[in-house]
Amino acid sequence: MAVGKGAPALRLDNVVKTYGAIRAIDGVSLLASAGEFIALLGPNGAGKTTLFQLLSGLFVPDSGRIEIMGHDMRRNPVPALAELGVVFQQPTLDLELTVTGNLLFHAGLHGIPRSIAKPRIEKELTRLGLAGRAHDKAAQLSGGNRRRLELARALLHEPRLLLMDEATVGLDPASRGDLLKLILSLRAERAVAVLLATHLCDEVPNADRVVVLNHGKVLADTTPAELVDRAGAATIEQAFLAMTGPQ
Repeated sequence: MAVGKGAPALRLDNVVKTYGAIRAIDGVSLLASAGEFIALLGPNGAGKTTLFQLLSGLFVPDSGRIEIMGHDMRRNPVPALAELGVVFQQPTLDLELTVTGNLLFHAGLHGIPRSIAKPRIEKELTRLGLAGRAHDKAAQLSGGNRRRLELARALLHEPRLLLMDEATVGLDPASRGDLLKLILSLRAERAVAVLLATHLCDEVPNADRVVVLNHGKVLADTTPAELVDRAGAATIEQAFLAMTGPQ
């Protein structure tokens, strides 16, 4: 079987990352299958962003193994990263470029010819409700539409794994809800594995699994319903607070 075919979208095996005496990621293991939506739930400072920096190749773990579609991030990072799309916590658009210009620039970075990129861009913009804004500068978009554009950019090279790092921060409730609906449709239609880092408990119920991270350790990896049941709680928020303490 060729690498990538039939492999889990994401596999972490006992991953550790330290900063001096601080173990920011402390023996994290995780498996994500195609089409699975996993909520990575943790308070601020839990290690979510550090974990995403490791997954996106910005940092290298001290020990442990990370694979994306069967490709080892340490030994074979180029094909691993080619299977990865990321929506970062901090906006990363060029606000002076148009919506299409931002996407064409990204396509160029991935070596996608314009003859292929342009129809993909049209398809993504239509799907995400931005077709009418194709020639507007990114600076003219609302916060919610900028996030939609970042999502379109993350999907343009057709990744098998989508990382979303606190991607709803700063959005109004309606925009947050719209973005979560888009994530659910991606999971269903494209079999993309989605890992959503969040500290907002109301973003968790629709996930297939919830992974609770605190102080760099995985405290739970289960379904949202089982998380509540195990804690003897009435809500995900109560279960989360029982595990992590007051934030």
